[in-house]
Amino acid sequence: GGTDIVPLYLGGDAVSGIVAVNVNAGKKLEHAGIKVELIGQIELFYDRSNPYEFTSVIRELEPAGELTNSKTYPFEFKNVDKQFESYAGINVKLRYLVRVTVQRNYATNLTKEQEFWVHNLQPTPEVNNPLKMEVGIEDSLHIEFEYSKAKYHLRDVVLGKIYFLLVRIKIKHMELSIVRRESTGSGPNLYNGSETITKFEIMDGAPVRGESIPIRMFLSAYDLTP
Repeated sequence: GGTDIVPLYLGGDAVSGIVAVNVNAGKKLEHAGIKVELIGQIELFYDRSNPYEFTSVIRELEPAGELTNSKTYPFEFKNVDKQFESYAGINVKLRYLVRVTVQRNYATNLTKEQEFWVHNLQPTPEVNNPLKMEVGIEDSLHIEFEYSKAKYHLRDVVLGKIYFLLVRIKIKHMELSIVRRESTGSGPNLYNGSETITKFEIMDGAPVRGESIPIRMFLSAYDLTP
């Protein structure tokens, strides 16, 4: 799909704007009230018709009546809980939007939506210990991975080493991949999705016991956000 350009807010920001209701010259608009809503919702792609709303705040702009001229209404949503970041994944979408509704008794309501994106900055973790893993095949292969830390920001550099502690099988090459993994739902409705962001070769040929391979990967080169 294409790229959408939407307003960006931090979780604690107020959301404000102006609603313009345009009435053609010589016409009138009878309505049962005009309102603006700030909505936060989670939409599962296999159940799009039933989004879950975790935030909903309503501001009444105009009581029921009649408009004979175009009119503008300023609005502002302060102190609205936007604890979750916007997210567009494989099977789920978390989004925020402002919806304006002109309610009508004898005709379809008039609605207009404007989506916006929420980003919550997180503090640097106080504890970020090195990450170590061991994998292998019994009596045939024993490899140890060691990374300088376990948590990274999106513009970080991944530093580490791979140690070959036991090699009794022939290895042709080794690749390093970044995989984005997403889990949604629970129980029988649990959906897992994976997407390989990048993959490249870090070793070609058979290693011997005691060898090590350094890792240095610059994350800024990849689009890691969903």
